[in-house]
Amino acid sequence: MRQRKGAGVDQVREAARDVLRAVRERDAYANLILPGLLRERRIEGRDAALATELAYGASRSIGLLDAVIAAGAGRPVEEIDGPLLDVLRLGVYQLLRTRIGAHAAVDTSVAMARAEFGAGKAGFVNAVLRRAGERSAQEWVERLAPQDPVGRLAFEHAHPVWIAQAFADALGARAGELGEALAADDARPLVHLVARPGEITAEELALVTGGEEGRWSPYAVYLEGGDPGKLEPVREGMAAVQDEGSQLVALALTRAPLLGADTGRWLDLCAGPGGKAALLGALAAIDGFRLDAVEPAEHRAELVRKATHDLPVDVHVADGRESGLTPGYDRILVDAPCTGLGALRRRPEARWRRTPADVADLVRLQRELLSAAWDLLRPGGVLLYSTCSPHLAETVSVVADAVRRTGAEELDTRDYLPGVTDLGDGPSAQLWPHRHGTDAMFVAALRKPLA
Repeated sequence: MRQRKGAGVDQVREAARDVLRAVRERDAYANLILPGLLRERRIEGRDAALATELAYGASRSIGLLDAVIAAGAGRPVEEIDGPLLDVLRLGVYQLLRTRIGAHAAVDTSVAMARAEFGAGKAGFVNAVLRRAGERSAQEWVERLAPQDPVGRLAFEHAHPVWIAQAFADALGARAGELGEALAADDARPLVHLVARPGEITAEELALVTGGEEGRWSPYAVYLEGGDPGKLEPVREGMAAVQDEGSQLVALALTRAPLLGADTGRWLDLCAGPGGKAALLGALAAIDGFRLDAVEPAEHRAELVRKATHDLPVDVHVADGRESGLTPGYDRILVDAPCTGLGALRRRPEARWRRTPADVADLVRLQRELLSAAWDLLRPGGVLLYSTCSPHLAETVSVVADAVRRTGAEELDTRDYLPGVTDLGDGPSAQLWPHRHGTDAMFVAALRKPLA
């Protein structure tokens, strides 16, 4: 374990603590902050893996950690200084959610507090952590968790109750899977690569990278870990990092049947940062088609340009609700901005950032984007609506509203995800991390009547 000279604080825990502080003070994103810190401080190998586990794990588990800290401190966490709370969260996480020995978890946290705040605050940290360590994680759950089933599972798996309830609602008759669904958000996801069609096959990509071909997408490859940016196929633009669920969304758009011929006018109305646009562009290139990609933010539009620079993709910096594009598209993807509840496993602190109040504004935007897309779609064309969220308000409700207003024909999207099991009752499809190993992508296909 690397130590800072003269400080008695190891760099691994210090890096994790600094990530927690950046998230708390600046609303930073842990998965963006940590890699830079590791490079800057030259933390590598097993030390880097531990720093990642501590930073991401503590970020995910804040609800549970704060309840235990409050019990140990005898006061609400709001009354504890923020920088000290970061140290306590890191310490309690080690005690309850890792195999790190209690002695090491407490002593390193106390040393960190002493180095920054002095002996008095270090004594407080020592006392709180000793109380926290008197019980196992499960014993704390028994003592502190709400009694209702959803509230208990939310507490045990460190999710806000409203998110757990949204998952339960989306699972419907299979709400008994809620514990598995919540637990999947805490599991370290595999790295998913996409093999660019026309450049390399999934089989070839798996052989070159030492990965494993995906279960559902013909272009997916799974990697256990490592830095995919260092892989030659990724550097050469023959492959990219993309969740298999996102690949399935793009593929479903290309597979849904049109009424009339496909003239090759495709549109990605919410294209940033460009993953789906790149896959669609590669598929379009094979048939001599073109894709328009719309993104309102210039910096994200630049990401789309980079992802699609050698493909038949035209990037437009515009609001998808008023794109100014000429109607008549055969296929349109509306991968709408959403709460992102389906990708919580990849964004450690996201579950504590979102609130129920976010949903209403996003639903309004989703409906407006879908309506604008419908106006751009030719009769007989197909619109695919997707979100990285299973929340019913953002998924089936938005689609039902569109069908009611437009008379759209809702196709059975499950037919365009061949081989993928357990997609729900239809006609839309819902992917889940605990069932499919993907993000919780929702997909619905709508076709415009000819008359």
